[in-house]
Amino acid sequence: MELLYHLSPEPSLPVLFILSFLAATVVPIGSEWLLVVMILSGFSPVQTVMTATVGNYLGGCTTYLIGIYGSDFIINKLLRISDAELTRAKGIYKKYGSWSLLLSWLPIVGDPLCLLAGIFRIGLVRFSLLVFSGKFLRYTTLTILIIQANGD
Repeated sequence: MELLYHLSPEPSLPVLFILSFLAATVVPIGSEWLLVVMILSGFSPVQTVMTATVGNYLGGCTTYLIGIYGSDFIINKLLRISDAELTRAKGIYKKYGSWSLLLSWLPIVGDPLCLLAGIFRIGLVRFSLLVFSGKFLRYTTLTILIIQANGD
């Protein structure tokens, strides 16, 4: 956080982008607080929502790519999952799990959902549509609630 402050002590779209990106990786930070500050400070709601959404989506894509390119290490070394267990889990995830990517914005579970999508090789188009939609709806809903609560 201090690094972001030194880069720009004032709220800005680039700082929101970086924070939103990092928040969608394994870095345990949130970006919502900055979005709230920026909306209350008069930043454009459309620009703010889109900046946060794109940053957060690209952070999710990074986690997805880690799942794709690091899947052997993650499955075999970290989780120690057998081939039979992996085949069963892939079947369940492909049948029901990809829709869970709409919830990739949730704290704690969102990053693992993106990681699993990469490990289980969910198509990039499907991943993108679901993850981007979920993140966009989250930031849009938050912005609408802020604007309504502020009486604008």
